[in-house]
Amino acid sequence: MTKVEKGKRVTGSARTRMGAELKKKYEKGASIRTLARLTGRSYGFVHRILSESGVQLRARGGGPHRRRSQTTRTARSSRQIGAG
Repeated sequence: MTKVEKGKRVTGSARTRMGAELKKKYEKGASIRTLARLTGRSYGFVHRILSESGVQLRARGGGPHRRRSQTTRTARSSRQIGAG
């Protein structure tokens, strides 16, 4: 990924190519902040380019969180009941 000079406008086919590159990396798991650092652009710029590229943006706070398994909850409650 190439850095773009700060303050230089990215338009036309260059913007389309950059959007496709960013979209591919974002969908593979890169964060917007990481992409901003790689390109030398701001968070807002990358966010806007991804939105223009039709990307389904992830919710804040990273990836999905795993729920505790049923066995873990059962074991924990059994210990709490038995401790008396």
